[in-house]
Order: sequence, then C-alpha cells, then structure tokens
Amino acid sequence: MSTEVWIFGGAVLISLLAFGGLILAPAIGSFSRTWERVLAGALSLVVLVALVGIGVAVGLAIVYFWPDISTWFD
Repeated sequence: MSTEVWIFGGAVLISLLAFGGLILAPAIGSFSRTWERVLAGALSLVVLVALVGIGVAVGLAIVYFWPDISTWFD
C-alpha cells in the first residue's frame, strides 16, 4: 500500500476516535434509560454525517477553486 493510503487511514482512525471520545461518549453517558441512550447515539451519528459532509464540501471547494487559491501563496 502507498503512503497516502496509510496517512488517510490514520486520519480516519484519529477522527473516529475523536468523535467517539468527544461527541458519542458524553452524549450516551448523559442519559440513564436505554431508549434515551439509543436516540443520543443516533443523533450523534447525524452529527458525524453533518461533519463529514462539511469536510467533503470544503474539500471540493478547495479543489474546484485551487487555481485562484494558489495565487494567494505567490
């Protein structure tokens, strides 16, 4: 496997660990009833999807506008 695959895999792993520790665990730990914990987990997954969507949108914008952005560094 290439270096880029290892770097991407490491970034995904770190991101999922951060999501689990900073968003999912506190959300689930805040409730005592099982159905509340399940819903907190589901809503946390909605937050994860939103964060991934924002990241993809920003990445696509950078790729699309790169000719203009690259002139900022000259």
